[in-house]
Amino acid sequence: MTTATQTASCLLQVEQLSKHYGGSPVVDKLDFAIAPGECLGVIGPNGAGKTTTIRMCLGLTAPDAGRITAFGLDMPQHALAIKAQLGVVSQFDTLDPDFSCAENLLVYGRYFGMRAADIRPRIPRLLEFAALTHKAGVKPGELSGGMKRRLSLARALVNDPKLLMLDEPTTGLDPQARHLMWERLQLLVQQGKSILLTTHFMDEAERLCSRLLVLDHGRKIAEGRPRDLIAQHLEPDVVEVFGQGALALHESADHSALRGLANRVEVSGETVFFYTGNALPLLTELGKQPQLRTLHRPANLEDLFLKLTGRQIREDG
Repeated sequence: MTTATQTASCLLQVEQLSKHYGGSPVVDKLDFAIAPGECLGVIGPNGAGKTTTIRMCLGLTAPDAGRITAFGLDMPQHALAIKAQLGVVSQFDTLDPDFSCAENLLVYGRYFGMRAADIRPRIPRLLEFAALTHKAGVKPGELSGGMKRRLSLARALVNDPKLLMLDEPTTGLDPQARHLMWERLQLLVQQGKSILLTTHFMDEAERLCSRLLVLDHGRKIAEGRPRDLIAQHLEPDVVEVFGQGALALHESADHSALRGLANRVEVSGETVFFYTGNALPLLTELGKQPQLRTLHRPANLEDLFLKLTGRQIREDG
């Protein structure tokens, strides 16, 4: 597929996008595209360039090099026309505390030049979508964290956008609130909306995203469907060993026998991870030491993330 064909068929096309701060690359020659009806997840450690990439796609940060095309228009030259077709949910709460839920939707729609008479009929449907019908007259300060995030999502839909950009939309939510947010996002994809999603939750990325972009130090280090990436980079089985004697087992002279039953062995904290294509011989050997606790599971997206980006904690910034 040629670049011209890609641009014509994609809602968003990013080519060789770069941004430097203090002489260091934050985004480094990044390429990706989003097709209609697709949810593209962007994952990576802190400082990988996820938020900076979204800010450049929104025209909030000027790139040092590269090209961003959305809906056939160039950013930032046609920023207003592009933003009219976008919906945005940022990491942080930007709801107006002085307005009720319904008023937040009305005022936000006015920013797009929509007439109040056109916005008001949409408000009940948006509040219903966000499961906030009973909170229409309540101000954001009286809402829970999950309710605020759903209201932010409803507000992002007021202009009926073709593409949603969501920057860590479920950060800080409890499991129940996160699952309800996931249900709403899955419904939007089923309705044909396209989504660009950044997240630190690997189960969220695997559940929602049809395709993933893995960033580290501003560069794309992997791209593809979640299960395809797992199959490409990982052994199918993982055995976690923990409890009394797990680390000693790994460090002892006879650990080489166990290593021979696994393709890779890693240690994180008090847990030893064995990655293997056939877990049965390994589990049989480990069963000879009943003081050990084991967990046998299939490889998942978190394993992929840690293999590609490392287990070392990255500080913000």
